[in-house]
Amino acid sequence: MIRKILFGLVILLAVVQFIRPEKNLGAAAGPNELGVKHPVPAEVQKLLQRACYDCHSNCTQYPWYAEIQPLGWWLAYHVNDGKRHLNFSEFGTYTMKRSVSKLEQISDEVSQQAMPLPSYKWGHPEARLTPAEIKQLTDWADNLHDEIAPN
Repeated sequence: MIRKILFGLVILLAVVQFIRPEKNLGAAAGPNELGVKHPVPAEVQKLLQRACYDCHSNCTQYPWYAEIQPLGWWLAYHVNDGKRHLNFSEFGTYTMKRSVSKLEQISDEVSQQAMPLPSYKWGHPEARLTPAEIKQLTDWADNLHDEIAPN
């Protein structure tokens, strides 16, 4: 009986490998990219790309394990959820009010080390931010916030 159950699970695992989520492989930079409307210093851009863009842009660099289901489904869910909250590739389409709010959230989430997510940092050690990098990102977000916020 246990053998039949294990065999059934192996077959099920093999079948689900053919059910793949759509990948987030859009253009690296488009007309609505954050840096088009609001120039971003090169060092900050590198930090954003290294620690944020996989989940918060239209261009994700997928790890090898994204090809294994159900891990690929889990990653797709996280990427779609991340883009729903903040999408640097579409930042230029945000209203001023939403842009200001997102910049506040960036500063808060990064300074509290809630972002990048611990599960992301586990698989992407390069996304771990040093205290100096955290300060650099939060200072940039705060300065841009002050620059575009209505008086």
